[in-house]
Amino acid sequence: MNFCLNEEENEEIFTVTSQEKNMRLDHCLTARYSPTQSRSYFQQLIEVGAVLLNGNVVKKKTKVKEGDIISLHFLYNAEMALEPEPIPLSILYEDEQIIAIDKPVGMVVHPAPGNWVGTFVNGLLYHCQQQNIFLDSVEGCQQRPGVVHRLDKETTGVLVAAKTIHAHRCLAMQFSERKVFKEYIAICVGNPGSGVIDAPLGRHPHHRQMMAVVQGGRRAITHYQTVAYQGKFSLVRVLLETGRTHQIRVHMRHLGTPLLGDAVYGNQATNRLFGIQRQMLHARQLGIAHPLSGKKMTIEAKIPSDMFLAADSLSLKKRNHEPEPVAFAWLGQAMRDDVPILAI
Repeated sequence: MNFCLNEEENEEIFTVTSQEKNMRLDHCLTARYSPTQSRSYFQQLIEVGAVLLNGNVVKKKTKVKEGDIISLHFLYNAEMALEPEPIPLSILYEDEQIIAIDKPVGMVVHPAPGNWVGTFVNGLLYHCQQQNIFLDSVEGCQQRPGVVHRLDKETTGVLVAAKTIHAHRCLAMQFSERKVFKEYIAICVGNPGSGVIDAPLGRHPHHRQMMAVVQGGRRAITHYQTVAYQGKFSLVRVLLETGRTHQIRVHMRHLGTPLLGDAVYGNQATNRLFGIQRQMLHARQLGIAHPLSGKKMTIEAKIPSDMFLAADSLSLKKRNHEPEPVAFAWLGQAMRDDVPILAI
């Protein structure tokens, strides 16, 4: 079986529960991830050393104990066919080179642990096949055709993908060279004010599925501006200069003002009190240069209803009319005309 190495984001770490104790390692993994993967698949992962039990390579017949730590790297293989699925896509813009959608809450961008089907990529393949377009895969792995950037599962908003190799290379270069305008709207617990945070991000030293501000991490720069505040919560405009995993969520937590509804980095008591089921984060605008014409274009997704209602119920209605801070000066007006942040 030939595997394709994927990114470290597809590393999964968990603790064996009382219900799983005394199970064989391969049986434990199959029971936990069934029916998305077979026991044969996990046996292959164990054999190639992609599964560790308490930090050690072991055999598939090894019995696990309650409290054991299992870490595994999900590896893609050629036998894992990526199937087109008739998933509705809310299309914001489309031509022969690119497509941009308004990603809804709960949609995963590409196949990953626990989400092997029902992703944006599955829907994109189906959508393009209806146009007799067969996507060229992203170099390095067959599971991400067209993907040039990602949004977290519970984050909504503008998501762009490439429909040709040329478009993919062009867009990937724009993201890599930080030439893409990325504006988000967030609801935070507390008030971060306005400014810029330049703090490196890397894997959390103890919780490997989380990111954190760590020395030696990759540089991450976030610009932010509070546009409404009512004493406990704030409506915040965020501009990304870099695009690290969970960047906004981690940086806002680092400032002491986590996103409302964030189940990983947020204030869980506050989330439960207000009944917010997902992080209040929306990718409102994305500015790119078109792969063929080079013309600068801005794609916008309206604020989703759940976030609009949350802002309304929290009385985040009074606009902050202070001038835009110097922290935003690096953007200028290169990508778009000035537009209102949020009309509520």
